[in-house]
Amino acid sequence: MPAPKATGRRKRASVVLTIVMTVMLLYCVGPLFWLVVNASKSRTDLYDTFALWFGPNFALFDNIAQVMTYDDGIFVRWFGNTLLYVVLGAGGATLLATLAGYGLAKYRFPGRRAVFAIILGALAIPGSVLAVPQFLMFSKLGLTNTPWAVIIPSLVSAFGLYLVWVYAAEAIPDELIEAARLDGAGEIRIFFSISLRQLAPALITVLMFAVVATWNNYFLPLIMLSDPQWYPLTVGLNQWASASTSIGTEPIPHLVITASLLTVLPISAVFLYLQRYWQAGLTAGSVK
Repeated sequence: MPAPKATGRRKRASVVLTIVMTVMLLYCVGPLFWLVVNASKSRTDLYDTFALWFGPNFALFDNIAQVMTYDDGIFVRWFGNTLLYVVLGAGGATLLATLAGYGLAKYRFPGRRAVFAIILGALAIPGSVLAVPQFLMFSKLGLTNTPWAVIIPSLVSAFGLYLVWVYAAEAIPDELIEAARLDGAGEIRIFFSISLRQLAPALITVLMFAVVATWNNYFLPLIMLSDPQWYPLTVGLNQWASASTSIGTEPIPHLVITASLLTVLPISAVFLYLQRYWQAGLTAGSVK
């Protein structure tokens, strides 16, 4: 039987962990709950009712309709821009990281260690530090204020490349690739028929991070784009919020909150959807 003191310590540790996890849950869910509650209020109820509970009138669908039509439906344009940046930027970053990471992990060539050092150095550089040099470079190329100024930088994911590199080195045995070569399979067929399936957990993980980073990208499009027609949701909603607090403009805080909710829901759904495949891939070979 366990000692009474050990049992008491376990109980205290369990209580402490429960309290900590509860606080973390409230910290994460609280802002989302506030967003849902206040998105369902009219502009009047937003000021006249308690911020953490629903108002007397449920105006969520009215607010959504106003968001979709406000300023000639610019929110729909921003939403489409964000989807464009995510599909091309995040999708391209995942593809390039997968190809490059697999190649670096399974092929030997001169300068491989130098590439590894460069990637590690790139991981230590914040993206905001690169924004100004990127702006100057794209300005010289005449690409500022175009979607390419946001898409092209999003294609580079040093973290994704490093993750695929490390995962491929451990998850794909060299013997498996050699056996496929002996059977007459070419390198492209080996990658798409054998290696890509083994890389599924790493690929989904890279895709998750790339999608979230591109969807929430703010600083890069802020300095690259000046035409509101090319804004993503992050920059566009900030413009709405700034205009709502300016003197002489129509206050639209209820629309800003509702639009923020509409912005959060798709990325949350994508994250939860991809997480299922990520977890399934991690446990696929655990039981034989």
